[in-house]
Amino acid sequence: MSAFPYETRRNHEMLRKYHSMRFQPLYSTRKPLIIKHKQANYWSATCYNTIGEMFQTTIAKESFAEGVGLHTGVYGHIRLVPAPAETGIVFRRVDLDNFHIEAQGHNVARVSYATSLMKQGVLLSTTEHVLAAIYSCGIDNIYIDIDSIEVPILDGSAEPFMQMLEHSGVRKLRRKRRYLKLLKPLEVTEGDRRIGIYPADEFRVRCYVDFPHPLVGQQEVEMLVGPDTFRHLLARARTFCFERDIEPLKAMGLIRGGSLENAIVLTNDGVMNGPLRFPDEFGRHKALDLIGDLALAGLPLLARVEAHKAGHALHTQLVSRLLDDPSLWTITTGEAALPESEAYLTALSPVPAAD
Repeated sequence: MSAFPYETRRNHEMLRKYHSMRFQPLYSTRKPLIIKHKQANYWSATCYNTIGEMFQTTIAKESFAEGVGLHTGVYGHIRLVPAPAETGIVFRRVDLDNFHIEAQGHNVARVSYATSLMKQGVLLSTTEHVLAAIYSCGIDNIYIDIDSIEVPILDGSAEPFMQMLEHSGVRKLRRKRRYLKLLKPLEVTEGDRRIGIYPADEFRVRCYVDFPHPLVGQQEVEMLVGPDTFRHLLARARTFCFERDIEPLKAMGLIRGGSLENAIVLTNDGVMNGPLRFPDEFGRHKALDLIGDLALAGLPLLARVEAHKAGHALHTQLVSRLLDDPSLWTITTGEAALPESEAYLTALSPVPAAD
């Protein structure tokens, strides 16, 4: 598309770096079939400064990527663009006159095997991986320009998006950051699947999965969410599927762009395209998906979220119910709380940059 210059579309050098990067898994507690990740001392990721930063941020410069959509098979180009204070995270369909789709819970369209957003009939699919990277890196304001119906899957993880953010850098804005701080717990349950959000002074997630497969079984990730923990624990974990599900998914019109290059495929007793990047890569990827869906809260969270065998549907239900009940939360800058729903609307209203 004309919005993406030829020379940047063909420059893959930045995104190739993740193929050769090798991070050693960091474990602090090991149990049979369950690996729990606690906060440790990591080297700093360059995309963001610190958790609890007082001022809002955006990226310092643009970065680009391109690739096929996992479910649609449509080839597309994505560009991360700096945005002014109070913009939030906003997708722009550059193929449709820069139509804006805000990354907020009220724009969730469907959650069948991926999270899709829709506004005024304009759809955008598979948003969770790029949102997980942006949200974990503490980027408050950013435009995500895309010229297709689906975010490129790239290698199936959030690593390429972290590479883009690190290339872009971070810029502080002269506007105080607002947080959505939980006041009361909220839980959503469907059968043996459940998710809950609870008051906390930091953003922490706990994600448990259980798949009847010798390489998966029970896996659990518990972590304080930040740029360093996300970078080294979750970013490289790839999406996955079972070989037996491939044909049924194709019959549903899904995974048209799926391949052994962008997803782990599990056979009955092994993996078709190993090796795994982590022994518990499946649980880590589910935690990555959870964070990406929680980004739809629209502001940084001060809360603890626990997900038990949950998925996109429960994640987004939690976000929708949370935002629909302002008695459950307040808006704070870390210094003083602001009035509930009025402050939320103010925080998300576009205003001129103050940098």
